[in-house]
Amino acid sequence: MNPLIGTRAFQRQWSEIESDTLAAVGEVGAGGWYILGERLRSFEKSLAAVCGRAAAAGVGNGLDAIEICLRALGLRPGERVLTTPLSAFATSLAILRAGGRPLFVDVDAAGQLDLSAARACLEQHRDVRFCVPVHLYGHCLDLPALARLREDFGLLIVEDAAQALGAGWQELRVGDVGQMLATSFYPTKNLGALGDGGAILTDSPELDRKARSLRDYGQTGKYVHAELGLNSRLDELHAAILEKAMLPRWAGWVERRGRIAAAYLAGIDHPLVAPLPAPAASRSVWHLFPVAVAEPGLRQSLLDHLRDQGVLALVHYPLALPDQPCLHPAGQEGLADSWGQLDQARRLAACEVSLPITPDLEALEVEQVLAAVGSWRP
Repeated sequence: MNPLIGTRAFQRQWSEIESDTLAAVGEVGAGGWYILGERLRSFEKSLAAVCGRAAAAGVGNGLDAIEICLRALGLRPGERVLTTPLSAFATSLAILRAGGRPLFVDVDAAGQLDLSAARACLEQHRDVRFCVPVHLYGHCLDLPALARLREDFGLLIVEDAAQALGAGWQELRVGDVGQMLATSFYPTKNLGALGDGGAILTDSPELDRKARSLRDYGQTGKYVHAELGLNSRLDELHAAILEKAMLPRWAGWVERRGRIAAAYLAGIDHPLVAPLPAPAASRSVWHLFPVAVAEPGLRQSLLDHLRDQGVLALVHYPLALPDQPCLHPAGQEGLADSWGQLDQARRLAACEVSLPITPDLEALEVEQVLAAVGSWRP
């Protein structure tokens, strides 16, 4: 039996990157320096340049990246952080680990933080200083609108671009509005490592200095710990592989994802399945291709049908973040707040299905995915 469509991405990627990856490993091994060395500095410089930022600091993962950003920006214990209820749990967990309290505001039809609702929330809660918006699915939030919120309310913004590094809004790029940007190199990301990794990007030398200190135990000098930091350093092996094997292919992989997305958008024709709309002016990088079934009770039927047809589809994400059990400890006050009813986020959590969109997919496989969706009869 052939493997399901959507399960062979890493094997196919390895056949493309094997030679460059092994050469990068050999270079690090021969150099004899494995942590905070020249390979990391070189990758950080290359990443900052391609993303249009002044500086990049490699860290252990995307969650740590958000936490370090919030701490570098001066989040105080118990402060509320306006954020989205529809994302990977790492977004909320990073806020909590940094000492903050998530304040969830609903999403729009595209699954992005509803910036109009965010404005209304901020009008009511003038004490809120922090915002962690997520560029979800590989789409870009309305950056001009986000910039107006920053200016009108004096917000300190950490853009979560774990799914959308390289995306933009018209002439702007993710990271152009927030004081800091956090991203992830988890293997499934558009720019992924062979394991965990992440980075922090900023144009502020002072924030970059703070981030570098916090990732390395809070050191300001060898064995001088000015703050309680983390052990969160992107190692030399991952940095070398990212720079030598992944980064040169990144634009091509994103372009391929865009072609697959275009084929899906043109080819999906089912009364019960609708692609989630991309924000109007987003230059998306299509980390995921989300669709919504007409009714929550139909989702499992579609997932089962696609699997029967040889297609692996996934769900991102089955629970809105404020509904996660760990945010409601038994006998204790909840760990987060919500503004409004969050109806849109909960609807998408109940109805969303992600079709395969990894850049390794062949044209025939894309056609097979479209045929499988089209043949679904609940």
